[in-house]
Amino acid sequence: MTINIKKCTFEDLHTLQEISYETFNDTFKHQNTPENMNAYLERAFNLKQVEKELSNHSSHFFFVYFNNEVSGYLKVNTNDAQSEEMGDDSLEIERIYIKSKFQKHGLGKYLLNQAMELAMERNKKKLWLGVWEKNENAIAFYKKMGFVQTGAHSFYMGDEEQTDFIMTKTLL
Repeated sequence: MTINIKKCTFEDLHTLQEISYETFNDTFKHQNTPENMNAYLERAFNLKQVEKELSNHSSHFFFVYFNNEVSGYLKVNTNDAQSEEMGDDSLEIERIYIKSKFQKHGLGKYLLNQAMELAMERNKKKLWLGVWEKNENAIAFYKKMGFVQTGAHSFYMGDEEQTDFIMTKTLL
């Protein structure tokens, strides 16, 4: 079993888009209407949007490989790319997306540790993320990894307003 990570480039644009659609849809389609899912997927992961995010110098994408197969990715944000005003001493984990068939292999933990390393390399004091209040598995995982709920914000799935918990981990 080998796990590797690689920073995404513009050549990875289509793969990044495909994984985004697949993982988000697999994770949340059972808890949302098809109309809201389709509206969100089209808005968040259309090619132009993914290209815009990939070209932002304050956002960074990394593919994770399990036995040399792309199995998911990490997206982190700093500075003005953060989805909330958290300050210059914070790094946001916006996405840890793992394909279904690769879950339960420690890849989420691996990517979270990569995010912590990136934050420390950049002298950040806080790591934070937003997680849907109904995503109990993810919330339990983040708590196990030392995150605590510090707030909440709205997240729109199509025309439905949902609540994301903001979870934060202070780095030493």
